Amino acid sequence: MTKAAEIDIISVSKIYGRVTAVHGISLKIPAGTYCCLLGPSGCGKTSTLRMIAGHEDISSGDIRLGHRVVTDLPPAKRGTAMMFQSYALFPHLDLVDNVAFSLKMKGVAKEERRAKALDMLRLMQLEAYGARRPAQLSGGQQQRVALARALITDPEALLLDEPLSALDPFLKVLMRAELKKLQRSLGITFVHVTHSQEEAMALADLVVVMNEGRIEQAAPPRTVFERPATAFVARFMGDHNVISGRASVQDGDGVTIEVPEGGRFSASGKAIAIGEPADIAIRTDRVRIAEPTAPGLGFTGVVANIEYLGSSAKIVCAGAGIASFTTLLSDAEFFAKGVKVGDAVPLSWDARDAIVLGSPDDKAPHMIPHINRPTHVETTA
Repeated sequence: MTKAAEIDIISVSKIYGRVTAVHGISLKIPAGTYCCLLGPSGCGKTSTLRMIAGHEDISSGDIRLGHRVVTDLPPAKRGTAMMFQSYALFPHLDLVDNVAFSLKMKGVAKEERRAKALDMLRLMQLEAYGARRPAQLSGGQQQRVALARALITDPEALLLDEPLSALDPFLKVLMRAELKKLQRSLGITFVHVTHSQEEAMALADLVVVMNEGRIEQAAPPRTVFERPATAFVARFMGDHNVISGRASVQDGDGVTIEVPEGGRFSASGKAIAIGEPADIAIRTDRVRIAEPTAPGLGFTGVVANIEYLGSSAKIVCAGAGIASFTTLLSDAEFFAKGVKVGDAVPLSWDARDAIVLGSPDDKAPHMIPHINRPTHVETTA
């Protein structure tokens, strides 16, 4: 297999007519990394992937693959391979010919290309199905055929456009494990587009959260989970409450903000000038139903909604000028508390669990020089 390559995206923009889909992003993806581009529909993640692949022209900027600038190269000469969301298998060809198709287009002899296709099917544990056609396979098997076809060209980087979106929830979990196992065994760079926070956390060494054509945060999964860089990341990942207000007190360790209805809350982090807008975040699983131990570390909320999730319960409250604030309780604690919709409950958290968030305007370019390849225990922080 070809050696993995670093991908360097340098001030890349994509403009469609009067619409800018990608705004001058910079990102370095270390060789051998599993990178997930994560964000809502229309955030620019697929346009970015397609520009890396060469299926979309770059409006400005450059892309390097290893030591080569590939900005103006056609897809076949970039050293990348792309697996499309639809898999795009040929229904009239058997699996061997589907996998071997790109080698046929390059003029590789029939015996050689079929032998290599069988090797790839063996890697995907599909060798016994070589004579079948795509319609005779399950969704997961079709995905593995599409992977085999992409990998047969020995790419330096594999690009995946929402590869799990067509699978049912149970199969998605199985295929996540297969993808990560495959990436580790091959050692090449994977860039995977998804809108699923869970998928990105489960797979990635590097999570790149995008919004409106910009990068909000690029970091290992644990960092994104525990230390979201902006209010958008905190809200999109779904594991933090965000309180927005204006800085009213500044000290050496952080800031106290005041919300319009008068609630005051403290958090640690960067300095913010008095009177300036500020966002703070508190993880939902760190919020307790208990009286605050200090001012600025809690409030009394009215329970607006309860979702019982089996091992936990999600309780949404409103109060102190905050329209929606969530606490995640274990099932045992939830039933012990006996909380009901309409109850007024004290909510609190520790000082270390409240952090000051940044904004997209005050972040440095996302040049990631090195990422330790984790065992992925940390991604479930």
